[in-house]
Amino acid sequence: MTATTPTALDIQGISIAVRHEAGATPGIVWLGGYKSDMLGTKAETLSDWAAREGRAFLRHDYSGHGESGGAFADGTISKWLGESLAVFRRFTKGRQVLVGSSMGAWIALRMVQELRKAGDTSVVGLVLLAPAPDFTNELVEPALTAAQKRDLKKKGFFEEPSDYSADPYIYTRALIEDGRNNRVMTGPIDTHCPVHILQGLADADVPASHALKLVSLLPADDVTLSLIPDGDHRLSRPQDLDMLLRAVSDMVQRAG
Repeated sequence: MTATTPTALDIQGISIAVRHEAGATPGIVWLGGYKSDMLGTKAETLSDWAAREGRAFLRHDYSGHGESGGAFADGTISKWLGESLAVFRRFTKGRQVLVGSSMGAWIALRMVQELRKAGDTSVVGLVLLAPAPDFTNELVEPALTAAQKRDLKKKGFFEEPSDYSADPYIYTRALIEDGRNNRVMTGPIDTHCPVHILQGLADADVPASHALKLVSLLPADDVTLSLIPDGDHRLSRPQDLDMLLRAVSDMVQRAG
């Protein structure tokens, strides 16, 4: 499939790449993971499905990711959240279902909080894949080695090999410190809409216990948790993609 040329949206002097297809509501908004881009398998699968259904579909690359400008190492949750909110407000109309993968699930949960705070009730459903809210505080910080702590203090960052790219993951002190200001798993989370979580039990990056903790904090909402016994963090196998499309389709029908 040949990718269309993205629209460029200037956000605080950085060119953010956006792809938006108009269509029926509830629309679908894709939020990718840490160091992922909007042309990944799951996003493309959703795009094709939305086109077949005649449904609105929106996706973008965070700064420092994919086709957007900016440096990856300059990114924080607050920065990427702000960009996601700006894209959402510029391109969506009417009811929307947010689909967040890994870090994108964190961004989705924070977006709901900020939108509701501003009186915007347009988010009517959440589908979260291998959700990693608060991952800097809950998953990265507790596992820091002495060498990584030293690098954070002296260099302001440390690097980790990636299973998904030739380039290493970079975790900065700014990302970790800012993550503490964006935590959502500190108490009950009220999303004001149904939530469907898909979690692989063979996920080596975000353990299933993290998804279970998230579910326990969503007492006020209708929550579905689908555990995939042999699913890994990517959830990009054909059977995983089929489950994703079923979950999104069901959420759209409920919200519609």
